[in-house]
Amino acid sequence: METESKRDITLYGDSVNIVRQCGSALSDVLQSKFGCVAIIEGVGSGPGLAQQGRPTVAPEKRLAVVLRSGVEVSVWKADLTNFQVDAVVNAANVNLLHYGGLALALSNAGGPQIQKWSNDYTSRNGSLQTGDAIVADAGLLPCNKIIHAVGPQISRQPTVYEVDVAEKLLMKAIKSILDKVREHRLQSVAIPAISSGIFNYPLPQCANNIVTAVKRYYENSSGPLPKAIMLVNNDEPSVTEMERAVRTLSAPHMPPSYSQSAASNSRSYAKTSSPTLQMGTVSLTLKRGKIEDQQTDVIVNTTTKDRDLSQGEISKALLQKAGPTMQQEIRGATLRRHVITTGSHRLQWKNVYHTFPPYRQESKSQEILSKLVLECLWLAGVDRHQSISFPAIGTRGLGFSKREVAQIMSDAVVEFAKNFLDKMEVYFVIYPKDDETFKAFEEQLRTLQQKPSHSSSAVAPPAYGFREVLHHSISPSPRISLTSSCEEATREAERWLSGLLFKSSGCVSIHNNFILHFGEREHQQLSRLSKEGVSIEESFAEGRAGITVRGNPSPDVVVAALQVEAMLCNVQREFIQEEEDAMNVMTTRNVTLERKMLPQSSQEFSGRSTSFKTAGLRILKVEKVENSTLSMLFDMKKTQLKCSTPLQTMFQRIPAQFREIVSHVGFHAECAPPEDPAYGEGIYFADSVKKAMEVWRKPHGEYLHFVEAEVMTGKSFAGKPGFILPPPVGTDPLDRYDSVSGRPGIAVIFSGYQALPKYIITCEVV
Repeated sequence: METESKRDITLYGDSVNIVRQCGSALSDVLQSKFGCVAIIEGVGSGPGLAQQGRPTVAPEKRLAVVLRSGVEVSVWKADLTNFQVDAVVNAANVNLLHYGGLALALSNAGGPQIQKWSNDYTSRNGSLQTGDAIVADAGLLPCNKIIHAVGPQISRQPTVYEVDVAEKLLMKAIKSILDKVREHRLQSVAIPAISSGIFNYPLPQCANNIVTAVKRYYENSSGPLPKAIMLVNNDEPSVTEMERAVRTLSAPHMPPSYSQSAASNSRSYAKTSSPTLQMGTVSLTLKRGKIEDQQTDVIVNTTTKDRDLSQGEISKALLQKAGPTMQQEIRGATLRRHVITTGSHRLQWKNVYHTFPPYRQESKSQEILSKLVLECLWLAGVDRHQSISFPAIGTRGLGFSKREVAQIMSDAVVEFAKNFLDKMEVYFVIYPKDDETFKAFEEQLRTLQQKPSHSSSAVAPPAYGFREVLHHSISPSPRISLTSSCEEATREAERWLSGLLFKSSGCVSIHNNFILHFGEREHQQLSRLSKEGVSIEESFAEGRAGITVRGNPSPDVVVAALQVEAMLCNVQREFIQEEEDAMNVMTTRNVTLERKMLPQSSQEFSGRSTSFKTAGLRILKVEKVENSTLSMLFDMKKTQLKCSTPLQTMFQRIPAQFREIVSHVGFHAECAPPEDPAYGEGIYFADSVKKAMEVWRKPHGEYLHFVEAEVMTGKSFAGKPGFILPPPVGTDPLDRYDSVSGRPGIAVIFSGYQALPKYIITCEVV
């Protein structure tokens, strides 16, 4: 059984911006070509990028306010691809090419009709202008309409003038959306943070402008009004900024937030029972209570390193309240140094930070505990939370003394406050009956209150700004993590991706015969990808189709090339679906597929080693293909051809990306065009591995992939260039040879059902 393989690719220079522009398309290509899941980190948040590799967000309503006109404006954390609403808004580009971010996610979820409708629209009407919005059918999305709106795109380090111009265009885009809502008498619409993320519009201003535009529109609008305007995003920073903007603009009509109420309650509580320490914008309050009953934005949990929430008093209490889905989430979540973040599930918090405190006797345990608290605090700052609750970490069963824990945790908050510039309310929550621990923390806070500078013995972090601290302390460095069940797949994906991102010199060549399946839609898309400085040229020579992307600057060339690769992946998926549909009709059964990995000790594995070794290759793995539908069609073809000649065991060499196509729908000429199609335009096979290396000479990567098949050659004739079918046997044009042949050992068939894939074999050169 294969173990999971993971490889990280560090991004730097132009590669960061390339991935930021087309991260979703890149993930799709890596999955389609190599079977690798790609997780993109550290390139900036925004629609699409924040979504990659993450589970669907359960809809969570954060805030709602009713305007004087009666329209409710609400803030949601949710996934727009499955959000129940009359219409969702797509953050589109002027050409309505849905190749990245939210646009790709909605297009994938809504089905091919989303892009088809968009292509039809632009072919009839031309490109949109920034600030425009149009209404389209929502396809398979769970809403009635999709509104494509074009927000402004600005440079990564914009001037004040650029932001001012963009502000007017963003307000225009929101007005255009709301005009469409009125025209179509829609009752509810979901609007994301248009222009933030990869379009580079600053998120706080983006939220302010969207909320302001909505408020102004419905203060002055007449005619039919919708019931609800929903501001919906799936990433926490966007949700938090939208919540802040709605709360700020509607402050006179809104109840106080929990943070405001908690601060007020904490101050009155401190007068009678416990101290509150104010350090600039950060307040630290000690209180009695159960951690699972707190209502802060974040709750900190302590648990075991095996992530079992049924162990430990705090974990068990949280698990009981949150439900089993929290245990499921933490099992698959990513550890950020000392912290794992999960949702709150059935509870009122925004996040739970699960920590793994050390035992006192461990090396540097005090330092680790301090860093653990600091990481939780900075992580809350990164996620734009305003309040966080800690239990007394390490006082139960880990060997720390209560005074020791009180000092370490308090000093960590003091150090955090020295560099944190936004508001944060920190609570140390002590179990109600634990008087000894409460007293230790109380003494420590009163000691700190008496120090004018709130100094501590801990080493202060570097004295640079908030954003730099976040970058160095919490935010992951820009990278792509590739994961697959196959080591060869991740290595091939890494090699391909590194060559594209770091070694491109203004020219990228793509060789793939599925280019021949491009129709009017794809050629229009290629035309739109050609822009100033970038040219796209198609070619077809010696049976091989290609696309060459050239231009300057090089990053624009790579972005265009990745979008071409994404188009090819989409065409290949459509091809597989069409072939499967045809197979289902012919056999009246669904296509079923199983690929079994053979152990190296098996006879099926070892029996093939000699023939490959003779060709200078070493077998790494053998997968047995069992596709009952293809077997049935193969037998039907045998009956149709009245084939009496013995079946031949033959080989075909294919690129890694076509293994799935061959396994699912059999052999097709597009998957393995020979170096020289000297015997016709059919599907080529060789009777030995050595001969297959001659027919397919060009390297496809570090590994070589072969398909071993049973081939039905039947009555054969000498092939020649240009044959698209075998020639007639006699004068009857319907009576044709079953195949053609070339030099000894090469057969060419013209129906994929004349060959049955039996094994897929992965090798490397010895």
